[in-house]
Amino acid sequence: MVRISQSSEKEIKKGLYLVSTPIGNLGDITFRAVEILKNSDFILCEDTRVSRTLLNKFHIRSELISYHKFNEKKNLSKIMHLLNQGSVISIISDAGTPSISDPGAILVNECIENNIDVIPVPGPSSVISAVSVSGFSEKFFFYGFFPDKKKVIENDMKKLSEINSTIAFFVSSKKINKILPFIKKNFSGRKMLICREMTKYFEEYLRFDVDKIHKFNFDLKGELTVVISEKKEDKKKSQSLSESDKKLIKDMTKKLSVKEISNLISQTKKVSKREIYNYCLSLKK
Repeated sequence: MVRISQSSEKEIKKGLYLVSTPIGNLGDITFRAVEILKNSDFILCEDTRVSRTLLNKFHIRSELISYHKFNEKKNLSKIMHLLNQGSVISIISDAGTPSISDPGAILVNECIENNIDVIPVPGPSSVISAVSVSGFSEKFFFYGFFPDKKKVIENDMKKLSEINSTIAFFVSSKKINKILPFIKKNFSGRKMLICREMTKYFEEYLRFDVDKIHKFNFDLKGELTVVISEKKEDKKKSQSLSESDKKLIKDMTKKLSVKEISNLISQTKKVSKREIYNYCLSLKK
């Protein structure tokens, strides 16, 4: 178990800190994030030029180490050596939370394997922010970025469409038109929110019915966070059981509980759980 003091007066615990940074507006950084970064021996960052803008604003002078998806495996032994020597190391991405669709997961797992403390410093999140303003179900599934291969996109979209929750994912504005046909095919009848330039001057929230959306004939620019509403429940369920259904339920009562039968039958038949439940009770009486 990791225990970290809440008091800024005490020495900062040695280990790896995953520090969330603003997704646009630099004013969204937390006091604790600034404190940890200032007291880090080293800061791992995706693009030192991008990170310098944030770090300079808050007078953070810690030494930077380039750490991105193309060198994270190569630099792993060097960073682990520094951690084993007792260094305080923070990792930041260009925006948001490290290791969530950004570099960091490989290092985190290596630290866990070597009993090095890994401590999150929460902060801005484009996914949470997007879901919070969507008006959709608070139960959501986050996918990340879609791959380039169309076959994989199609297969993954189909699987996502079967999850009865809000779906959130990232997509480049250059690729949004590529995946729109897959969205329309798999999420018909649902609503969609596209968030662009979040927390920045030109932030925009575009809301559509999936069935009515068309390809964009202009550049949305930047990285988009897309949220699709949960599945609509089929309210046109039959109010009565067929004779074959009744026979099947009679056989099932010998081995299964009423609740188990209700769940199984309702998944394959357009019959309400209440109707199935009541019939099971009538049989027991």
